[in-house]
Amino acid sequence: MTTDRTPSAAFAVVLGAITLIGPLTIHLFLPALPEVKLEFGASDALVQLTFSIVLVVMAVATPVYGSLSDRYGRRPILLGGFILFLIGSLISALAPSLAILLVGRVIQAVGAACGTTLARAIARDTYGPAALVTAIAYLTMAYTLGPMISPTVGGLLIDHFGWRAEFWFALIAGMLIVIAAYFIVRETHPKETRIAHSGSMLRDYAALLGHRRFLAFVTQSGFMSVSFFAIAASSPYLMKDLLGRSATEFGLYFMCFPLGYCLGNLASTRISTRVGLENMVMLGSVLNFLIVLAQTGTILAGYLSPALLFVPGGLMSFAQGLSLPNAQAGAIRVTPALAGTAAGLGVFVQFFLSAIAAEACGVLADGTPMPMIAISTIGAILAVASAGLLYLPKQAAA
Repeated sequence: MTTDRTPSAAFAVVLGAITLIGPLTIHLFLPALPEVKLEFGASDALVQLTFSIVLVVMAVATPVYGSLSDRYGRRPILLGGFILFLIGSLISALAPSLAILLVGRVIQAVGAACGTTLARAIARDTYGPAALVTAIAYLTMAYTLGPMISPTVGGLLIDHFGWRAEFWFALIAGMLIVIAAYFIVRETHPKETRIAHSGSMLRDYAALLGHRRFLAFVTQSGFMSVSFFAIAASSPYLMKDLLGRSATEFGLYFMCFPLGYCLGNLASTRISTRVGLENMVMLGSVLNFLIVLAQTGTILAGYLSPALLFVPGGLMSFAQGLSLPNAQAGAIRVTPALAGTAAGLGVFVQFFLSAIAAEACGVLADGTPMPMIAISTIGAILAVASAGLLYLPKQAAA
């Protein structure tokens, strides 16, 4: 802990709100995909790019934010990212073409990448390593509020005001969060601490990526997210085109995902200290695999309904909630001096693999759920394999 002052309740609330920037960029836009396709007359793969490109850009930007915050402090890097998010939201709201919308989404994503990474690093600075799993679990529960309300709010905005209203909503919400962060979030990474890691960013990345436990933690998080995003990216089209449901109904069903994630995080805060990091990561991976297997078998048997899409998805999210806070805390603990860099690389892997899954669903889309279940199953298998690496003999610290 970098300070002996007890963090205030307002500080904790704002820290949780900072994590909402990611969902405002990712999940708020999901119900708009069919509407954007209709307005611009584009293909599924091209419209899917307006979603998956956000994941790619956030993946690339997150480790940069982590490294910069390790060197120059958390607060200035955080505020700079928020400004970019606001600019990107405005461009997207006014976009006259799909090309301009893509530009706005890229700028919005670059800015939004600061949220999750720096919230974790600030939590590590403020609450210390002993309480890190609990702090990240509560931050993740705060994060789940975004996916919980974003598709529902997005669906309502689309049905009543059109898809552009989503970006005006994101702009207003982002302005409120950045104002709160400016006045409440202090610098948690003092200058005397930054001197210790003034070396090359690439050297920092190499030190972490050369550590097997770090790779196991971050790839497990990434492959678990592959299973989730295969369903998240496919469900808007399946709901509208195959099942004939509205954007509002999609948003209501989508709440199963964040609700399951929130419950999983809550369970994680209760049992992680007794079960241990490795066992919690494996437990979530195996549970996720079994749920994916059950959903795949049922769909292959010829059944498909909104409940069959979203109830298993909610249970998969519960499994994620069990394992992800432990995997994220484990990755940050590998080299405490590089907490920001580790958090950034962890988010990079998670978003990058998620982007591949989302875009693959768009490219392979054939009007059936087959691409979704294939990609989801591959992610579930690889998540279990990554978790298994944690049980090999321990490697020296990076």
